Amino acid sequence: MLTGAAFLSQGAAVSGLMRADEDLNLGVNGFLKYEIQGQTVYLTTTHISILIIMAMILVFAIIANRAIKKADPTKEPGTFMNIVELLVESIDKLTVSNMGAKYGPRFSNYIGALFMFIFCSNISGILGLRPPTADYSVTLALALMTFVIIHFNGFKHQKLKHVTDLFHPLLLTPINIIGEFAVPVSMSLRLFGNIMSGTVMMTLVYGLIPRVLTLVWPSVLHAYFDLFSGAIQSYVFCMLTMVFTKNAIAEED
Repeated sequence: MLTGAAFLSQGAAVSGLMRADEDLNLGVNGFLKYEIQGQTVYLTTTHISILIIMAMILVFAIIANRAIKKADPTKEPGTFMNIVELLVESIDKLTVSNMGAKYGPRFSNYIGALFMFIFCSNISGILGLRPPTADYSVTLALALMTFVIIHFNGFKHQKLKHVTDLFHPLLLTPINIIGEFAVPVSMSLRLFGNIMSGTVMMTLVYGLIPRVLTLVWPSVLHAYFDLFSGAIQSYVFCMLTMVFTKNAIAEED
C-alpha cells in the first residue's frame, strides 16, 4: 500500500506527465472552420505555414528581380546580387549535370522553385512554424507533381513506348507497374518521415527540458534537424525528380 506522501508524489508525477503530454502537440491544429457543400474544412497550421513561406519566397523573388533590373553590368555586384547569382548558377549546374545540356535548362525553373519551397519548409521550424513537409498531404502533393512531370515527358518523348516498356519482360509486368506507382509513394514518405521525425524530436526536447535550457541548448539540434537534414532532404527530392524525369525521356545528349 502507498503511504500518503508516496501517493501524493505519484499523483504529482502523473499530473506532470499529463501536462507535458498536453504541451507536446504533434498534430495539425485547425483554427478556422468552414462549411463547403456539407463538408467541414479547416484552416490549419500547415496552411498558415505554407502561406508565410510562399510570401517569403515571393518577397525574395521580387527584390531579386528589381535588383537584377537595376544592376549595372560595368560595376562589381553587391552581396545580395552575389547570393542571387550563386543560387541561379548552382541550380543550373545541378540540372545540367543530372539531365544533360539539352534538357537541364528546361527544368531549371521547376527544380529551383521546388528546392526553394522544400528547403524553406524544412527549416521553418527555426522560425517557430510547424514545417509543412511534416504533413504527409504536402509531401504527397509534391510527389504527385513530380509523378505527373515524369510521365508527361515520358509520353512526350517516347510516345506509346513509354507504356509498352512496362510489358518487357512480360513476366515482370506486375512488378514494373507497381514500381511506377511506388515512385510518388516512396518520395513522399521519405521526405515526410525525415522531417516529421525531426519535428517529433524537437517537440519532445522543448516539452521535457526546463524552460531556461530552451534558450540555448536546442540550437544545436536545430542546426542538425532543420538546417542539415532539411538541406539534404531537399537535395534528395530534387535529385530523384531529375533522375526519374531523365530516365522517362530516355535520350542521350
